[in-house]
Amino acid sequence: MTSVCPACARELPEGATACPGCHLSAALFGSVREAAAQSRDSDPASLRTIAELLETIDLEHPAPPDANAPRSLRSVSRSGAVRTAPLPAPERDAEPLSPLRGLPALPPIATVGELKRRLEEYFALGHRLGLDFTEFERRSNAARLVDDVPSLEVLSREMFVHLSSALAEEFESELARRNELAQLMPTRAADVELEAIGRAIATGDLPGAGRRLTHVTDELARVEEEWQVGRILVTECELLAAAVRDLGGDPAPALGPIEEGRRQIAEGHRAAGERLLAHAATALWSLLEPRLMDDLRRLKERLTEFRASGLDIAPALEELRNLAAELRERNFAGALAAYRRMRAYVERVGAPGGEGLAEPAVVDALRPAPSG
Repeated sequence: MTSVCPACARELPEGATACPGCHLSAALFGSVREAAAQSRDSDPASLRTIAELLETIDLEHPAPPDANAPRSLRSVSRSGAVRTAPLPAPERDAEPLSPLRGLPALPPIATVGELKRRLEEYFALGHRLGLDFTEFERRSNAARLVDDVPSLEVLSREMFVHLSSALAEEFESELARRNELAQLMPTRAADVELEAIGRAIATGDLPGAGRRLTHVTDELARVEEEWQVGRILVTECELLAAAVRDLGGDPAPALGPIEEGRRQIAEGHRAAGERLLAHAATALWSLLEPRLMDDLRRLKERLTEFRASGLDIAPALEELRNLAAELRERNFAGALAAYRRMRAYVERVGAPGGEGLAEPAVVDALRPAPSG
């Protein structure tokens, strides 16, 4: 019977050990299918393990007093929290667009009426760009009262210089934004507008360039929003892969769908790419889960020792409950963050090598201040 990859739906050739499409290891097909079949109303087995760990720590009776032990771990640093992952590496080889070249040409003014209309357009554009044209407005009003055309022409040239500089700066900002996004997703509509802006500025059509810049800003915001879900999924996968390595495992069997998912998104196939990344996260979790549960059992034993020494372990148990809550929502990154914070508590209080309490200086820092 032909096997079908649960991540990308490609058929697996007989004897193959990985999907020919997304390169997901065939050994993980069952785990991914099982996870996909679960609903949010059915709790994974790991939640039962966490519940058992919580039940084995006796919180109904107070711990034996110990005058030499700190009463709380709440001052422990949360340095084990997950840091924000960097932006994904570029997946596309998009050619960067060129910056503006040369100086814009001041358009010729044929009539007084055209001059006045151009000044109105310049004032509107300056307002959109947030420029302070108060002095220009004063001079314009004074010149219009007496039909001082030479003064209006001088004003037009000065405003042209200010607007050209402001537009060039905004153009360069949007161009840099486009060049970064183009390495992740297609930016065809923005590319057309940016090239047209360069031509408009070169010929002195500043109002036209300003209108097109507005379109570019909106289009790039749309592209960023489309990529945001993919970026979150990639970050989650990278965090899970790092956790597998941290606990001595090898995430390689589940990494194929990540690269394929990023490639699909880079080519504009966002929905297909996001599905692959979601399946990759599930596959990585299946590799991480048994190792993580083993380490939680180790941490539980340490917490039991700390409590026997008079420590308040409630903050660490709170993180264990947070871990369970995140798993119930299938938020793997959130569960991993809670686990790392819990581990940070234990490592902060535990001595090097995992035996006994921390160095005296650490314990003293956690002691409550003496009363009276």
